[in-house]
Amino acid sequence: MEPLSTTDQPVSLFDRINHWIRTSTMLKIAVIGVLILVLLIPTEMLQALIRERESTRNEALAEVSAKWGGEQVLGGPVLSVPYEEITKDDKGNEQRQTFFAHFLPDDLHINGKVQPEQRNRGIFVVMLYNTRLTIRGRFHKPSAASLGISPAALQWDKAFLSLGISDMKGIKDAITFRVNSQPISAESGIPSNDLLPSGVSASVPINAATETLQFESVINLNGSTQLSFLPFGKETRVTLQSPWSTPSFTGSFLPDQRSIHDKGFQASWKVLQFNRNFPQQGIGNFLAKSITGNEEIPSFGVKLLLPVDEYQKTMRSAKYGILFVILTFVSFFFVEILDRRRIHPIQYLLVGFAVCLFYLLLLSISEHLSFDGAYLIGSAIILALITFYVRYVFQNLRLTALFSVILALLYGFFYSLLQLEDYSLLLGSFGLLLILGVIMYLTRNVNWYKVYEAEGLTP
Repeated sequence: MEPLSTTDQPVSLFDRINHWIRTSTMLKIAVIGVLILVLLIPTEMLQALIRERESTRNEALAEVSAKWGGEQVLGGPVLSVPYEEITKDDKGNEQRQTFFAHFLPDDLHINGKVQPEQRNRGIFVVMLYNTRLTIRGRFHKPSAASLGISPAALQWDKAFLSLGISDMKGIKDAITFRVNSQPISAESGIPSNDLLPSGVSASVPINAATETLQFESVINLNGSTQLSFLPFGKETRVTLQSPWSTPSFTGSFLPDQRSIHDKGFQASWKVLQFNRNFPQQGIGNFLAKSITGNEEIPSFGVKLLLPVDEYQKTMRSAKYGILFVILTFVSFFFVEILDRRRIHPIQYLLVGFAVCLFYLLLLSISEHLSFDGAYLIGSAIILALITFYVRYVFQNLRLTALFSVILALLYGFFYSLLQLEDYSLLLGSFGLLLILGVIMYLTRNVNWYKVYEAEGLTP
């Protein structure tokens, strides 16, 4: 580094400004800050790209699910009995209107096995399922008096059972009810949509001698992602088992017992009528009248989670991107300070772009390999690229090796943050504290007023 002229010849204003620009630490820090703001643009673009690819995956999932069967919600069976009421209009003419009285089962037991199915849509994997459910339960003969209806008004000979199924495309086999040991074939559709928007129904005439209705049915059903149940019984018991090892139990009620292991899961629920806010019988859509505000009918079930959602992990990684850039620039800056070696802002920018490129590699590779493998390959490629570049920037093998080790430690540090979801804040806080402590230690003797080599400027 050649000093400016120290002769008695006056130094021009241009030389003074040029000297200040080249040697001002605060100006260099300000330039680095501007470069970090510039790199916010590609990091935001990368996050937008991740969301776009995730949206494309979700569209593929929705397309396959639409043909196979969507998220399934089962409700019932419900016993419904029509009745007529005679009303008069403004002109005094009599009109007959048909209403339905609905009765929920006293006992409801559902047992089933959920078998996952894997389908490919392009490069995307779509997880579906097939389930065989055995539904058993019983009704006591309902009382019309408790609803304020004349017993003679109820048309017992037109009573029917209805079973709610949210996506009818998922039904694989014909559905038959066994009511008091008598097989009754179900038909598509429900005569009354007061409680259930879609499903199947079966006519079950009730006579004066009928005191109890015992029912049983087996359903072969396709669905995707989630299987849920409505707790319509006074006591609703559901038991599910599956070879799927990453379930998520959803809805208003968690399982009373559950077992999750590498070979699958088993879970059982028990929900009482006292656990929900609607009665066992009513007229019309009495469930909606019982649910207040923005509440929904409570349901419960299981969601089949993908073992690794590469887009969620890539998005979490990309959110740390600007912090990664800052720490890389800090390392670059302190190499510049401690070794008294000037590094041009363009060189900072090129290294910053290389760091941002890592997340694009991570996204593209993780769509074909596991996230861990993609992270390893992407970090190795970017680490090799930056090491090769800074070898010519530093012109010092020792500094190059030191910078590469620091960068490798940063990749390892951020990978650990991604793995330890519950402890990521704790690990991140102590990690940043350690980094700050190392920086403070290394710069404890730096004279910030005179960082670079002395350059004479004699007026």
